[in-house]
Amino acid sequence: MKNIKKILVVVDSIDVNDSSGSKANVALIHNLYQAGFDLKVYHYSQNKIQLTGIECVSIPENKLSVMYVLSRMQRIFTRFTKFNINPFIEKLLGFSFTFFNDVNSIKKALKTEKDFEPNWLLTLSKASSFRPHGALLNIPKWHFKWLAYIHDPYPMHFYPRPYNWVEPGHHQKQEFFREISKKSAHAVFPSKLLQEWMGSYYSDFLDRGIVIPHQISENENLLSPLELPYLKEGRFTVLHAGSLMKPRNPRGLLEGFQDFLFKIPDAKENVQLLFIGRQDYHIKYLKEQAEIFPQLYINNSNVDFKEVNSLQVHVSVNVILEAKAEISPFLPGKFPHCIQAKRPILYLGPDKSETLRLLGINYPYTAEIDDAQAISIHLQNLYGLWLQNKKEIAVDYIILKDYLGINNLKKIISNLNH
Repeated sequence: MKNIKKILVVVDSIDVNDSSGSKANVALIHNLYQAGFDLKVYHYSQNKIQLTGIECVSIPENKLSVMYVLSRMQRIFTRFTKFNINPFIEKLLGFSFTFFNDVNSIKKALKTEKDFEPNWLLTLSKASSFRPHGALLNIPKWHFKWLAYIHDPYPMHFYPRPYNWVEPGHHQKQEFFREISKKSAHAVFPSKLLQEWMGSYYSDFLDRGIVIPHQISENENLLSPLELPYLKEGRFTVLHAGSLMKPRNPRGLLEGFQDFLFKIPDAKENVQLLFIGRQDYHIKYLKEQAEIFPQLYINNSNVDFKEVNSLQVHVSVNVILEAKAEISPFLPGKFPHCIQAKRPILYLGPDKSETLRLLGINYPYTAEIDDAQAISIHLQNLYGLWLQNKKEIAVDYIILKDYLGINNLKKIISNLNH
């Protein structure tokens, strides 16, 4: 094939079980490969992980640097004194000693690359680290071909309300992102609303930003329902998979579910509500409710991606629950999995959100997270539909599957210019 574009991917982690961000990153890498691009992946997973058909290079941590020594000294100090000095370090320097050492480790590994001449450099991060981006900032020769993927607002104080985190060193972090906005060829966002949101702080993101949504990846080697012991087969099952951060309050969903059971008492022996993933902020309330309602199952732990992905396919309804807010510019990492699962999505969040923008203004199963009555009505309607369709509700999101898929991804990348 002629004119195959080469992409050098620099990514925090390709371990799909360590975070939702890594799952999204691996899905994007797989789809770039399936779209016909020639890839080489440098990753900082600290494990020798390989992706089928793709050359992957595990970046070692540099343990012969001043920053490494300082980071270990800090950890020893904290262990013995029980006093964490990292906030003071970040307030002074903007970032931790570990961050600086990780960035330098990634930079050092990239500078050894001699054979692969990429058309584009794509940096992918997870959570709030952006370590690959920090490394690329320090390699000016690649800036004109740098695609800087930005998965969430950054720094933390740019999150929309009710999130109100202000990190130590937030001024330095803000300038760090200003440099990314100016020096990258294109910033890449999973969400149109996120591009607009971040563009309100950094105008270059509006001028040169592009949108590449989180990707659908094919469901392979799914577990059967019999391999999921807490999934009671043949029941109307509503699933919330993923972490419940503090602003993602499940109380409205629980109250709506309880009202649904009150309105349709015959459903009590025929339904279940599952919460899979970390719920630390809300676990006390959820456990109290589980003592009252046997239909509620809680797994307050990190669950293997294969297991979660299988659940999303086998349940009746998948829930996407976001914070009570005026806007949610995020595209949840699990959104493509819910679309691929072909199940109704119960969306609980603000009207102005990327999820609802994609589902459509007339999408029927949506409510604010605290609107228990609306949630109850949706559950009643979905349960009735489930009964009518012989205990299965299938939804084929044809347009969204194309938007989140390989052909659209290939078109976007192929049309990019330096």
